[in-house]
Amino acid sequence: MTQQSQADSHKVDIEDYVSDSPQIPKEKQPPKDRTHWLYIGVIVAVVGGIILGIAAPGVAVMFKPLGTLFVKLITMIIPPIIFCTIVLGIGSVRAAASVGKAGGLALIYFITMSTLALAVGLVVGNIIEPGSGMKIEPSEEAAAAAAAKAADDTGGGMWKMISDIIPDTFFSAFTSGSVLQVLFIALMFGFAVQSMGQAGQPILNFVGHLQKVIFKLLTMILWLAPVGAFGAMAGVVGSTGLNAVKQLAILMLAFYITCFLFIFVVLGFVLWVFTRQNIFRLAKYLAHEYLLIVATSSSESALPNLMRKMEHVGVERSTVGIVVPTGYSFNLDGTAIYLTMSAIFISDAMHMPLSLEEQIGLLVFMIIASKGAAGVSGAGIAVLSAGLQSHSPQLLSGVPVLLGIDKFMSEARALTNFSGNAVATILVGKWTGTADLDRVHDVLTGKIPYKETDEDSRVDMRKPDVENPATHTLAPTPQVNLKHYENQTVS
Repeated sequence: MTQQSQADSHKVDIEDYVSDSPQIPKEKQPPKDRTHWLYIGVIVAVVGGIILGIAAPGVAVMFKPLGTLFVKLITMIIPPIIFCTIVLGIGSVRAAASVGKAGGLALIYFITMSTLALAVGLVVGNIIEPGSGMKIEPSEEAAAAAAAKAADDTGGGMWKMISDIIPDTFFSAFTSGSVLQVLFIALMFGFAVQSMGQAGQPILNFVGHLQKVIFKLLTMILWLAPVGAFGAMAGVVGSTGLNAVKQLAILMLAFYITCFLFIFVVLGFVLWVFTRQNIFRLAKYLAHEYLLIVATSSSESALPNLMRKMEHVGVERSTVGIVVPTGYSFNLDGTAIYLTMSAIFISDAMHMPLSLEEQIGLLVFMIIASKGAAGVSGAGIAVLSAGLQSHSPQLLSGVPVLLGIDKFMSEARALTNFSGNAVATILVGKWTGTADLDRVHDVLTGKIPYKETDEDSRVDMRKPDVENPATHTLAPTPQVNLKHYENQTVS
């Protein structure tokens, strides 16, 4: 080799090292799951807040602003969260409805059961009044927002209310502080994108990527939850004593009992009426997945196994592939119960009970706003804050108190969501003629046992690998892969 050729071989092409845009280096290895430290941090913060509230009430009350600051951080990102989840949620609705009878029936069932779960939460909350023994004072910011809303609502009647929902400009909806305006813009934007057909797919992709960034920001904020929980718990216990702990325990117990009854009474009744199958046998069949959910506090961890077991139980793959992924975004019975019971708890604790009209309005808002944010840690708190901000801004001061027990309630939410999707799959299979009910009975009674495969063991208990092609372009929760079903017909 000549000297010239050696020189050429070592010549550096500067273009290989220059980029026209900012670059983010690739991660050398996947990030470790450290959510258990957040869980531990919240527990330590709650215990510390209770101890401080008992030992030094006067000092404890001084830490209350920490909870207020945390709520402000959550409130800050509510508009983009609502916008992204609603737009992508509309995309999910169209995707499910486009695959025929199974998708349409699934959506009708999901909306019906979610509404029922929200109503159950409201009824139970009004009966037990879990927060009636507490006294939470609204922050100055919340009180000012409530006063401004009340002044704005006076006069004009229904037409003024409708007029207030329409923002002055597209972008002013995100700066006005009105969640209803953001909801209005999101609905219009979502339906407009969907009407564009395939031409709107790049826009959906962009919103999907934006949503991931927003939820990443939410995750970062949630790492401050121990600070907010400490301040809120110290302030409440310092002003009301141990009675606050008692009321929170009542809420947790009532929530767990309500979820248990919803699974084994409401869902069990629906399953028996339409299919003559036993909900207790179904729960036994899914026992391994229940343990997985308890270990991870997320129903997303059991998604692959649920789809495999629903196929094994006798429901055709086409129906399973439509119902289960869509249900993970739209059929959130446990989350629905949590949202309404928590709202009633906060209103009782602040001695600002919601009127029947406000409760119905809150229920309608929750039905819409809760779609599309499933499986994201902290999404429940964000949706709850959005609902309270839209109807009763003064109640936002009570949200930090729930941080102390939110993690303890996540298992019940996840188990209820999971059970609801399992029941929905069998029901839609029955209604579309794609489920072999005789095989369902034989599998649930143990005559045809389920044999675990290597794929079952690949699910990581800490950070499960849930693969679904559509999630890369739409929402973090699984969506329907239309290409897989476009050549199939459902009878």
